[in-house]
Amino acid sequence: MTASTGSGWYRPGPLVIAHRGACRQAPENTLAAFRCAADLGADAIELDAKLSADGVVFVHHDLTLDRTTSGSGRLSRLTSAELAKLDAGSRFGAAFAGEPIPTLAEVFETVGRRLLINVELTNYEHVRDRLPDVVVALVHEKGVGSQVLFSSFNPLALRRARNLSPEIPCALLVEASGSGFRRGLFRAVTHFEFYHPQDGLATAGVFDREHRRGRRVNVWTVNDPARLKALARLGADGLITDVPDIARQVLARG
Repeated sequence: MTASTGSGWYRPGPLVIAHRGACRQAPENTLAAFRCAADLGADAIELDAKLSADGVVFVHHDLTLDRTTSGSGRLSRLTSAELAKLDAGSRFGAAFAGEPIPTLAEVFETVGRRLLINVELTNYEHVRDRLPDVVVALVHEKGVGSQVLFSSFNPLALRRARNLSPEIPCALLVEASGSGFRRGLFRAVTHFEFYHPQDGLATAGVFDREHRRGRRVNVWTVNDPARLKALARLGADGLITDVPDIARQVLARG
């Protein structure tokens, strides 16, 4: 079995994909940011999945907790009970005091019927850990397979997710600062249906190459209205953005 075109990710685009939720209006990677993204008209959210010390999937971007939460040190060293006590909202603003770091299960339960969900498998510290296994199990438990897209810079994580759930599409993430050789190598060894280039790599040639291979292209992270419009005209299938409300307005104007 291969990734199903029945997935919601194959609907006509460009899709507006809220990067870590509506992260300009609410604390990133929180339920508040994901609800806000839905209210602003986003089609999808992008989020970062990591394992706690006791194997629960939490949604948090950095390896460490210091920048956005009341905690410190590496997320992977704390248990789910310890992580549940942390405040992920106060650093953003007093109105969000007490906003927790959500589990992936909570995200699926809260917005899994409202939004498509791009789950980035961020096991970059331990590239062969059980993150893909636990995430795939959650997707099936919560019945959100048609809503989910897996993405990663880690080809091993994508391969594992593919083996466990081949009907769910996968996206290879690439960044402009990496070497062209590395990008080419990862493309050669990874089976993927979606290509996620950083904006600096999103050229007409890239769109043409990937579309000829039957792949979709979602570009990150794009906030400038003129660039959003240009990428839509170039053929972007999805626009990963911190400003889903502005992206929606740009696309509505055509």
